[in-house]
Amino acid sequence: MKTPARASPEVLILEALLAAGGSPVSGVALARQLGVSRVAVWQQMEKLRAQGFAFSAVRARGYRLAKLPAAPHPALIAAHLRGLGHACPVTLLEETDSTNDEAARQLAAGRPAPFAVLARRQTNGRGRLGRAWHSADNGNLYASFAFRPRLAPARMQTFTLWMGVNLCELVANFCGATPGLKWPNDLLFAGRKAGGMLTEARMDADQIRDLVFGLGLNVNSPAGGWPPELAGRAISLAEHTGAPLDLNRFAAALLGRVLLAYDRFLDGTFTTGFAELWHRYDVLRGRPVTVLQGAHRVAGVALGIDDEGALILRTANGRTERFRAGEVTLEKNP
Repeated sequence: MKTPARASPEVLILEALLAAGGSPVSGVALARQLGVSRVAVWQQMEKLRAQGFAFSAVRARGYRLAKLPAAPHPALIAAHLRGLGHACPVTLLEETDSTNDEAARQLAAGRPAPFAVLARRQTNGRGRLGRAWHSADNGNLYASFAFRPRLAPARMQTFTLWMGVNLCELVANFCGATPGLKWPNDLLFAGRKAGGMLTEARMDADQIRDLVFGLGLNVNSPAGGWPPELAGRAISLAEHTGAPLDLNRFAAALLGRVLLAYDRFLDGTFTTGFAELWHRYDVLRGRPVTVLQGAHRVAGVALGIDDEGALILRTANGRTERFRAGEVTLEKNP
């Protein structure tokens, strides 16, 4: 775990107020922590007020947070993240074509990794096989995480699956509702899609040079907010649980979880317990499915995954086949 680096004054103010848990924090204490005057603290708080924060003053005791912005806010995410003991540079954009594309551009320009790119809206969000991802500015989370792993390509075969089980663990712990995973990259609630993952890499001859892990997650979309083609097929965490989530706190928890999962993937310790975790969230195991690879279609019963992340299928003639890629459709039980 990395020790959080020195942060900006607004992040430090928010971190201190969040850590106080509703108790007042004196202006003197904030000024001492920041190494500035009380007037400078007040000026920083005025900037935060203009960004949607509200503070209440308790006479002779200090300040409390009275209101937080509902939309993603970079300083608030950073403050929550520091409270979890992590540090990761976060860029929050009002709009971008794709957070994966933006992260790849920043990696290509030489930005030090790891870092994260978040956007309130994507104009060209996409999932696997180049499919469009509905990316409206309606309280959802569009995020990409950039790394330089320097690993052999063969090591990456289970990366997205490992990140998937970590996402499920996070959602289950944060929301109290257990999602399911549809191989290889979909997060589901009761058969409706709540999120998708997309991992993209640039390779040298013998190693992964740049790696981008992208995530689109329906967090606070209202039940009636889907376009007609997605109604009945998509769902948000808020819709499933019946209450909106604190998007900034959730984003920070997600950042922390992804960083820890990435470290465990690099050092190889993720293999302990990975199969058990996948089995816990796997929605395909034991069910009839069809795998489509181009024009090739294979039907059978899903048996889980092997050690390299391939989907195992038992066909009608009793043969066992393995698939490293393909489009999977759940069929109705006979």
